[in-house]
Amino acid sequence: MSGPTPAIYLVRHGATEWALNGRHTGLTDIPLLEQGERDARGMGERLAGLGTTFSTVLTSPLQRAHRTCELAGFGAVAVVDHDLVEWDYGAYEGLRSVEIRQRAPDWSLFRDGCPDGESVAEVGARADRVLARLRAVDGVGLVFSSGHFLRVLAARWLGLEPAAGRVLALRTASLSVLGYEHGHVDPVLMLWNG
Repeated sequence: MSGPTPAIYLVRHGATEWALNGRHTGLTDIPLLEQGERDARGMGERLAGLGTTFSTVLTSPLQRAHRTCELAGFGAVAVVDHDLVEWDYGAYEGLRSVEIRQRAPDWSLFRDGCPDGESVAEVGARADRVLARLRAVDGVGLVFSSGHFLRVLAARWLGLEPAAGRVLALRTASLSVLGYEHGHVDPVLMLWNG
């Protein structure tokens, strides 16, 4: 290997019914809406327009991310990585934040995790494994996954605690880029929620 991965492009999946309704969608495998499929095709056009060659393409196995990957034109080369699934919300799966706070008024996902689901540290450990795989490959990486997981992944890229993902909001069908400043020394956000 000649050096560290120069950049990692992150794509959050297209719109789903639960995403539009603010429901916590962890491991429930729901499809993209028609709008989500259009956005995924648009993401493909956007990525093609960058002229970047991706040496590694990874996707979550959940259909919302995997279908976004396919519609963007990368299904044939993508490798399914089970570490890219969304946060396991456990007992909070399918609930909106306002409903969760009726049960636990001071609840914060990035501090408390979810009962019968994953802790912040567990999601951070998955993000670290993904980053280790991406850093072991020469070239530019492309990742398709879900919002909360990608927020933790970006925090870990920056050397921050997983909980720092709380300040990195992501829309559906958004593009973000992780890279370096000062050669390959300082990890930075080159683009966020674009």
